[in-house]
Amino acid sequence: MEASVEKELFSKKMAKQDLGFNKNEDVNKQLWDAVQAKLTKIELGGGEKSAQKQKAKGKLLARERVDYLRDSDSNWIEIGAFAGFEQYEDYGGCPAGGVVAGIGYVSGRQCVIVANDATVKAGAWFPITGKKNLRAQEIAMENHLPIIYLVDSAGVFLPMQDEIFADKEHFGRMFRNNAKMSAMGITQIAAVMGSCVAGGAYLPIMSDEALIVEGNGSIFLAGSYLVKAAIGESVDNETLGGATTQTEISGVIDDKFPDDESCLDRVKYIMDKIGAADKAGFDRSEPKKPKKEEKELFGLLPADRAKPYKTIEVIERLVDDSEFEQYKEDYGRTIICGYARIDGWAVGIVANNREIVKNAKGEMQFGGVIYSDSADKAARFIMNCNQKKIPLVFFQDVTGFMVGSRSEHGGIIKDGAKMVMAMSNSTVPKFTVIMGNSYGAGNYAMCGKAYDPRLIVAWPSAKIAVMGGDQAANTLLQIEKSRLKGKGEEITDEAEKELLGKIKGRYDNGTKPEFAASRLWVDAIINPLETRKWISMGIEGANHASIEPFHPGVLQT
Repeated sequence: MEASVEKELFSKKMAKQDLGFNKNEDVNKQLWDAVQAKLTKIELGGGEKSAQKQKAKGKLLARERVDYLRDSDSNWIEIGAFAGFEQYEDYGGCPAGGVVAGIGYVSGRQCVIVANDATVKAGAWFPITGKKNLRAQEIAMENHLPIIYLVDSAGVFLPMQDEIFADKEHFGRMFRNNAKMSAMGITQIAAVMGSCVAGGAYLPIMSDEALIVEGNGSIFLAGSYLVKAAIGESVDNETLGGATTQTEISGVIDDKFPDDESCLDRVKYIMDKIGAADKAGFDRSEPKKPKKEEKELFGLLPADRAKPYKTIEVIERLVDDSEFEQYKEDYGRTIICGYARIDGWAVGIVANNREIVKNAKGEMQFGGVIYSDSADKAARFIMNCNQKKIPLVFFQDVTGFMVGSRSEHGGIIKDGAKMVMAMSNSTVPKFTVIMGNSYGAGNYAMCGKAYDPRLIVAWPSAKIAVMGGDQAANTLLQIEKSRLKGKGEEITDEAEKELLGKIKGRYDNGTKPEFAASRLWVDAIINPLETRKWISMGIEGANHASIEPFHPGVLQT
């Protein structure tokens, strides 16, 4: 009888677990479906009407150019697809920031590709366009990857010129980077496939190779209208700076081609001749799939972001053979550190543990919170990985550092600073995956965007903010109530509830991964099942660049 009751209780427990898993799976898959739907719309660029205008000129669209250039059936990771999302609505929007960018393979060589999308305001540069182009160049420079520019742009978007023109991280930084990359020996190839105007004309000319498409390509410091206004000369754009002028008369461009395809074929030909780069020497063995089913990631991650879960179960579905060797497993348990392989590459993993655990003193510790012992462990592990030349991968689901008198007396600031110091000065490449919460200083310590990860991506379940929505909304509500009280106004309970709802809704919207991706705080929102590909391609790219000796700085002990 007792065995029968025990069996029934076990069956009920398993059924409850299955129900929770299925609910999580449904919610997380719906989140990814929603992201995919937005991406599909973004990929239309400026829309069908604008696309047809480009086609009528005999042009390939930006994404068609990228697809034609890339090796068939090769991997491709797109950077900044959400750039500009729900921004610049007064100007009709700026899908993908008006430029397609990513890491792919051309003639078997891994490289960065940047293609202006002329369907979006004739390829004009919005502020986010500049930021995205600079991010693409940064990736090329950090990893010593060749970069290919497919140029088709009307130049700076004049209504917003004050936000794109003169500052350090604005339009002009592109050409400074051109010069720096040239000095670093990084191959740059530019194909002028449409307009290339004003300051933008320097980009192809500062590249190693400059090509142009007849009829559509043109390059000049000032177009015919501006020339007429400035010096009174009447000249058409083709005579001023078309393919024949710039290849046969000025010698500004190296070669001209009758159409997009033949121009892109030449780019492939050039890429095929590039010599091999020196390798950093990161270790790679034969790639293996995880033993545990990757698709279960959708069910393991709770639909309720506040609920605990076993992060180790997530890791085991991302690493080769589901084999993960933990470092200091029983110490600092709210951060998991350890060694594994991802697609054959040796990696050191630093992940927030979302279980509720007990420390050595028997005290309960909240999952996702960084305690002193966790920070101390992570700092030592990061230093070890640098000593062994092992790339680091950070999996974020963090609510921040532990606060309160006990933590302060225990030196949480000192231990947190030690972790940040080690991570900031790390010279092995770092990669960051935001799985869930990414709040406050936890974002920083776990290698947020400010700490130079080679690539940083978010899952659809990510939340990025200074603090959680409930805490922030209540804090902002108190500020608003104090403001109203200062004006002699009182607020009813009903009005307070309504105001809290509005504040929370507005704040929560700003924590969504789309909001972060729109501003390039993350490089992409990805399907969790693509995580291994992103990390593998990232390490492959990083392996092209040598690494400096590790100097951690002054660590408070």
